[in-house]
Amino acid sequence: MAQETVSGARPEDSADAGAASGPAGRAGRRRTGLHGAGWRRYAAAAVAGLLMGPAFPPFGLWPLAPVGVAVFALAVRGVRARTGAGLGFCCGVVFFLFTLDGISEIGPDAWIVLSLFEALYFAPFGAAVAMVGRLRWWPVWTAALWVAEELVRGRVPFGGFPWARIAFSQTASPLTPYAALGGAPLVTFVTTLAGGLLAFGGRALWRARQASTTQASSSVSGAARTAALALAGVLGLGLAGLAVPTPVAGRMVTVAVIQGNVPRLGLDFLGQRKAVLNNHVKRTQELAAEVRAGKVPRPELVVWPENSSDLDPYNDPDARQTIEGAVRDIGVPVLVGAVIDSADGKHVENRGIVWDPVTGPGDYYIKRHPVPFGEYLPFRDILTKFITRFERIPLDFLPGKRPGFMRLGPARIGDVICFEVAYDGVVRDVASAQLLVVQTNNATYGKTSLPPQQIAMSRMRAVEHSRTVLVAATSGISAIVAPDGRMIDESAEFKPDIQVARVPMRTARTPADRLGALPEWLLAMLGIVAVAVAVPTTRRKDKEA
Repeated sequence: MAQETVSGARPEDSADAGAASGPAGRAGRRRTGLHGAGWRRYAAAAVAGLLMGPAFPPFGLWPLAPVGVAVFALAVRGVRARTGAGLGFCCGVVFFLFTLDGISEIGPDAWIVLSLFEALYFAPFGAAVAMVGRLRWWPVWTAALWVAEELVRGRVPFGGFPWARIAFSQTASPLTPYAALGGAPLVTFVTTLAGGLLAFGGRALWRARQASTTQASSSVSGAARTAALALAGVLGLGLAGLAVPTPVAGRMVTVAVIQGNVPRLGLDFLGQRKAVLNNHVKRTQELAAEVRAGKVPRPELVVWPENSSDLDPYNDPDARQTIEGAVRDIGVPVLVGAVIDSADGKHVENRGIVWDPVTGPGDYYIKRHPVPFGEYLPFRDILTKFITRFERIPLDFLPGKRPGFMRLGPARIGDVICFEVAYDGVVRDVASAQLLVVQTNNATYGKTSLPPQQIAMSRMRAVEHSRTVLVAATSGISAIVAPDGRMIDESAEFKPDIQVARVPMRTARTPADRLGALPEWLLAMLGIVAVAVAVPTTRRKDKEA
């Protein structure tokens, strides 16, 4: 009996594994329907997507990510590229519908359309996985293709949508420390490699079970050894991850994060702009009172969230006076999130403004990656004629031009705003700062999966760059994250909160900082080269089938 080893594929693997060859076999495959895959494979692909979903917050069942990857690998194993595309799309639909359920707060149609669009990326990915499955070392090439899929999805179109990357399911697992070596792409690679090895080992065990009644004992023991090696590889990936150092030492600074909360849930909360600002002012004044009473240490800097002032403090005297009163009361610089009217009068800007208790507003950061269809509207003239909901975006946000480096009290901070934390490059651009700050506004998506998923991304960034991360949200989840990804403090949603902690400011660079985007591109190219190598084999075996 020919045995599959880690270095080779079974010679009898063909376009549809397990099917008979010749005219009778081809006719049988045609009768299975669904491009020859059969409903069982499509069911397995759907199950794979369903398994990967709960690996992400708020469930956080991270072991399910490699298990789901393993199920998908087995579903696609041995099929034609065209069939692999269909299986990939099927898996993607279930996965994104589960993971992006928070988008339904905008509308069920938006949730379904976005999920279907994101699932399209899984179609060529599934075809590629089917092709490289015929090569030796296919778990490695499959893992590299996961990175390639996320690379494209995170960049195209409109700057991409990197939400629901496999890495973001692993922010509290033994694989998390790999982020310090090669960023989120390396975490995706090792997670999906573990899944590929699980599939490899499970397949070998199945063959051993089948062979136990018909083959010699040497064949059975060979398949068992193959399975043991694959499972040992999974264990080795986890142990190696735990061995990666995640230092936390640094000069200590006392910080405060303010969560003022919003008056009510839903898309219309920004209509109560003054109330939102007053909530953050009140919490800051409460903090100042507690400092004077000796209940908490005086912070050296304070962070407010995105949209904490939806009134332009440069043009609205009342808003400016209100902010200045709170900042003077606490007596230290405050990073204020505000929506600012642009100079042309036709756009707005999403800013983080350093507000000094003596000199007032100073340096600022403008969000560089506004959210398409949320903060700006592509094809505005066309879409507004057909979709009245887009009238809620009367003005487009202008993107900023420079990274968010600013001096906030004793710290040089790197500011990113909301959606930007999902983008490797935007965060990497400010990773040399002593502290990382994420200003966000999640009120629209409150009590859904999206706020905890965003916190998971912040935890990944903390490990990736070995920095304390301060997350300030209008309605939650706000958090203070240690450089090793531990949660120092975390707020509940839709409750006012004041977080004060003493945290390290760090300057040391991680290997991920030094390598930048190189690991992602190298791993993606590895998968693409594997596809190119598999093309001749695919054509030959498809002709034979």
